[in-house]
Amino acid sequence: MGSFVDVKINAQEILQRQLKRMARGRIIISSVTDPYQPIEAKYKLTRQCLEVLLQHQFPVDILTKSPLVLRDMDMIKKFKDIEVGLTITTDNEEVRKVFEPHAPSIVARINALKTLHEHGIKTYAFLGPVLPMNPEALSKKTRPHVDSVIIDRMNYPSKTLRIYQRMNLDKWLDKDFTDDIIQRLRNGFAEKPVSIC
Repeated sequence: MGSFVDVKINAQEILQRQLKRMARGRIIISSVTDPYQPIEAKYKLTRQCLEVLLQHQFPVDILTKSPLVLRDMDMIKKFKDIEVGLTITTDNEEVRKVFEPHAPSIVARINALKTLHEHGIKTYAFLGPVLPMNPEALSKKTRPHVDSVIIDRMNYPSKTLRIYQRMNLDKWLDKDFTDDIIQRLRNGFAEKPVSIC
């Protein structure tokens, strides 16, 4: 999460216009910017966009780090084709606080997955970028609450090199080491569909 947010208060109207001329396809909310940032609690733009998508029953894939997604459970349950994923990068709160200082806790994210799953929503965990963790512990905590898993490595390690060095975690930048962690994660989800980016 950055230090500023541009609020697109007309997002619902723009989406409504675009859907009139768009071919039907799966819509991802959102692969770049979290659709449930704290400011969403006030402006409800994601909820408004979901209302528009629901009118047309577009297939939707929601990806977030926030349990605020649960606020929209009433609407999510009305979609015929929807999937909700929570991004979880580590099982270690100290690591999370360093790399994701403003993001919700790991427990809050796992509990959100659990709640969604218990309500019959198709769920997945996006484990990426893989940060220092205990892969067996993370897979054990997450596995019961997901239908599938996506695993991704740190794509731009040069941008976080100083953090790894400061925390004496240099081995997590080694490809062979992280390949082993990813394989251990994969083994922890052996009975679930796993894709690796």
